[in-house]
Amino acid sequence: MDYSVNTRPLLQHSESESDFEDDISEVNRCVDHQDDHVVVTKDLRPLFKLREPSDRYNLAYLIFYLLGMTTLLPWNFFITADDYWMYKFRDASANISDKENRTELQAGFTAYLSVASTIPNTMFLILNTLFSHKISLQVRMIGSLSCIFLLFVLTTVFVEVDTDTWQEVFFSITLVMVVFLNIASAILQGGLFGIVGKFSSRYITAVVSGQALGGIFAALAEIASLCFGASSATSAFVYFMVANVMLLLSLAAYIFLSHSVFFQFHMLDKLEVSTMQYEPAVIQANDNPPSREISYKAILSKIWVYGFSVWMTFVVTLAIYPAVTVLVNSTGKGSRKPWNDMYFVPVVGYLIFSTCDYVGRILAGLLQRPRNKSWVVALLSILRVVFIPLLLLCNAQPRHHLPVLMNSDLHYIVIIVLFALSNGYLANITLICVPKVVDSAEQETASSMMAAFLGIGLACGSALSLAMVNIL
Repeated sequence: MDYSVNTRPLLQHSESESDFEDDISEVNRCVDHQDDHVVVTKDLRPLFKLREPSDRYNLAYLIFYLLGMTTLLPWNFFITADDYWMYKFRDASANISDKENRTELQAGFTAYLSVASTIPNTMFLILNTLFSHKISLQVRMIGSLSCIFLLFVLTTVFVEVDTDTWQEVFFSITLVMVVFLNIASAILQGGLFGIVGKFSSRYITAVVSGQALGGIFAALAEIASLCFGASSATSAFVYFMVANVMLLLSLAAYIFLSHSVFFQFHMLDKLEVSTMQYEPAVIQANDNPPSREISYKAILSKIWVYGFSVWMTFVVTLAIYPAVTVLVNSTGKGSRKPWNDMYFVPVVGYLIFSTCDYVGRILAGLLQRPRNKSWVVALLSILRVVFIPLLLLCNAQPRHHLPVLMNSDLHYIVIIVLFALSNGYLANITLICVPKVVDSAEQETASSMMAAFLGIGLACGSALSLAMVNIL
């Protein structure tokens, strides 16, 4: 008696992928059993190999780049608009914004902004890992992008609203918006890392490189505003309008990507692709492919070293950057030269750091070393602790306890370059390695867990940065 296993194409027919269905043939296996009807597969190799749809014109790659930029867009744009916030919370009666003698709202805004960003972001990255499987991917991605877009539109509207007579209320409203922005951003980031974990390392590199590229964009925007001498309100309006355009573009791009054959092929569970297994399996002839339960403990046991590595990497980075690096002045400050007095901090502290961080992530995607040696990655992330004393001993002002031993702009720039390169490289290599050490059905959850480790590292590093500033 013959029993057939019928395999059908899993993706809808597309003119652009017309040859996709041709690669899937019907597989017939005959087993003569009188007692039970089963198909026994003992070969460890796949019964057949499906042909992967192509990424036409690298559109998916570019969209992942854009989505990577979008995940950190709220943080980058709110921090870059520092002059705008100082203007909004200035002494309205005197109509001046004195950076040396700040009002209570001006002095406290950055600290409150950090808390309102870090805590909800970390909490929801963890919650996303635990409960994301209960909410559809489309709802999480489209819902979070839409929420961020609407909140940025509201932020842009407030630029044109006179808030001088109700600054305290505006202060509270802004922080509430920041909380919801970071909740949505965490859901977006967790969902995006979960998605890209199912793709090749090239697309993981696109996402994490996009995050670094967002930092470069923000730094260039700040430098441009200094060059053109734009007012605080005008600069902020331009920033937020650019953010609105990017968010709308990201939303449209994701919807387009999610309907592509290329995306759907990778998002399908490998158990749905065929009944083939990489281990001996006994499958009932007329049953559906077995569903697998995700064990968080089992996944964590496979990836915890990489999780520790990415946590340690960002703890060290956020402990110093930007809290301490923004205080490092040129040794020639006061010479009335634009480089020393105006451009040194934004160029070195933001632009050079973001650029080298970006280069480090690109290098990790190209080299992909070390492979299958998680302990090496963990050791390298621990060794980065040496950057903390090195940067503390640079010309950060004001200081009360430590001496300045790195009294050279060149020494500081070299340290920043190495600091940023190592951050970008280790951040990307850990995210690239994780999908390779878990089963295909566990890749989305494992990548979401790594996003949670990253978020916890950011939170711990931010808290540690307060102590670093007091040590100076």
